[in-house]
Amino acid sequence: MAKALELRLGPPGDALDRFEAAWNRVAEGRRTPSLAVLTLPDLPALLKNLSPARWQLLARLRAAGPLSVYELARRLERDYKNVHTDVKRLAELGLVERRADARVAVGWDALRCELRLAD
Repeated sequence: MAKALELRLGPPGDALDRFEAAWNRVAEGRRTPSLAVLTLPDLPALLKNLSPARWQLLARLRAAGPLSVYELARRLERDYKNVHTDVKRLAELGLVERRADARVAVGWDALRCELRLAD
């Protein structure tokens, strides 16, 4: 089964609502599905954090497997400092994971995003 991260747009309170719903399901003895969600406030934030260069970085890293930032920059033919900055931000968002051996990797097979125009 593919490991997927769901991207959502919405206020920070949405994450709290999901936590509360999961808490209530556990308290009632019901099963809670495993769900990985990244919530960003709006479309401009999504586009800023997942720029075309960062998207290409994610795709290349996913295809190649764990790499050092230096090797990733070399394969992308980009400046090391810029790739390092992008990796740092993507790691903060949970889109890239840093490993003990100083390599970075993408732990997701898919990113799912639903953009709603209205509720």
